[in-house]
Amino acid sequence: MDDVQRLIVDQIPHLRRYARALLRDSHMADDLVQDCLARAMDRLHLWAPGTNMRAWLFTILHNQHINAAKRRSRQPDRVGLEADVEALRHTPPEQGAALVARDINRALGQLPEDQRQVVLLIGLEDMAYADAAEVLDIPIGTVMSRLNRGRQRLREIMDSDETPTLRRVK
Repeated sequence: MDDVQRLIVDQIPHLRRYARALLRDSHMADDLVQDCLARAMDRLHLWAPGTNMRAWLFTILHNQHINAAKRRSRQPDRVGLEADVEALRHTPPEQGAALVARDINRALGQLPEDQRQVVLLIGLEDMAYADAAEVLDIPIGTVMSRLNRGRQRLREIMDSDETPTLRRVK
């Protein structure tokens, strides 16, 4: 395996984590990452050596996600519980931590897509603002404002009592 392929392989866990958090469906996320990697290998001649491989791959992933979302919007909705099942499967054994992880996952799902993307890239993937701006093809100021609004909205969601309450049925 050459150095360029090693750079790509090293980013696969990060791409998968971001795709899973973004899509909240592990099968769709894995498909997205596979499409991203196939496209990257097919277009490897377009990558300029010495530039940021991580940002280049995340840009491809982001563009593949946008294209897939457009295709899905033309298809009928489907109902699935995989996101909740997946969240439960990967939660820590301590119940309190599991509940917090579930609440954060649900709160992220309530964010607008543009804010969720920025929060995930910077918060989950620990990406620099400039790299996130490059991936999303937006100005760095837009990244900063979306991140601020996303964090603020997450605080509001987490602080509010938006969780459904149980009713007693006789």
